[in-house]
Amino acid sequence: MTKPDRRQAKSGFEGAANIQRDFTGTDNPRHLRALAGLRRRPMPREELDSTAGCSNGPALVSDLRDMGLEIPCVKVPCLDRDGREVKRGIYHLNDTDRRKIASWLTRRDQHGGNHA
Repeated sequence: MTKPDRRQAKSGFEGAANIQRDFTGTDNPRHLRALAGLRRRPMPREELDSTAGCSNGPALVSDLRDMGLEIPCVKVPCLDRDGREVKRGIYHLNDTDRRKIASWLTRRDQHGGNHA
């Protein structure tokens, strides 16, 4: 039996709350690298870890979700190293996330900050 992970994606009504919230922004270098990577393309957790420079991509995504982004995770079938079919999570930014990030970057640039 596994313990439920309280940091995983919220579903239904709870997850919808992030759609209405502004992205509050971040100056955390790991968050910035993750956002830069996700703005380029969707990526699995392993690639997100490498891109952001962390070892717990799901926790990093949870932090970003707490700041107002949705960052959906789509499960796609793939084969693991033993040849068994498993579902692999692929994180991506939806259109609302992209608009929130663009708006935040614009506000940040107007105040002289750098961006991802």
